[in-house]
Amino acid sequence: MPEVQLQYHEIPKNRGNSMGKLKIQFGKRLQALRREAGITQEQLADKIGLTVESISNIERGLFGPKFENLEKIATVLKVPVKTLFEFERGESGKSQS
Repeated sequence: MPEVQLQYHEIPKNRGNSMGKLKIQFGKRLQALRREAGITQEQLADKIGLTVESISNIERGLFGPKFENLEKIATVLKVPVKTLFEFERGESGKSQS
């Protein structure tokens, strides 16, 4: 059997950080919207079928939500999905549009 050589591509450092930044921005936005709605992490978790730990991890920017959960989150918070991604100028460097 011929020897197989695997090629590895190094991910540029700034590219890897951009996804982490997005998760952190999203988490902060989710936490702010959840608090504005007067909903606890436990209540949000129950309503969308996740654990409190999952909500906490999302809000801390450790994980991003699955696409199927974005709509559920928006529905519970009574906001359009795009509102979840409207980060403040200081967080993303862009305006809220």
